[in-house]
Amino acid sequence: MDETKILEIRSSVEEVHRVQADVQQDLQRWGCNGDTCFAVKLALEESLVNAIRHGNRLDPARHVHIKYCINDQCITICVRDEGPGFNPSDVPDPTSEENLTKPTGRGLMLMRAYMDSVAYNPQGNEVTMTKRRPAS
Repeated sequence: MDETKILEIRSSVEEVHRVQADVQQDLQRWGCNGDTCFAVKLALEESLVNAIRHGNRLDPARHVHIKYCINDQCITICVRDEGPGFNPSDVPDPTSEENLTKPTGRGLMLMRAYMDSVAYNPQGNEVTMTKRRPAS
């Protein structure tokens, strides 16, 4: 299987579940196991919600662009919003004692924890995440 799909959604949190369902369906055809499917689903949700809420600021005139590729080795997902971007290193570490009660940074932490790689474009409005296929 070597498949690339491109999706575009409006900046609405209601769109997140539709994208997740599309990706999960493709992952199941890929032979994805439960842990890997869960990891991808969670990271995808966090990246989409961040793009909609923080990047596009829930602006209905803006869109989120998703591109994902599944091949024999991995799934790679790119999520880009139409906002100004941000610097991921400026986001406080949610595990630091002074940030434990603050809600910021948890989504980025989860994405990094569940995916094998997470990288941002220089502008900070696109994240690319990769999850390797587990050995069978």
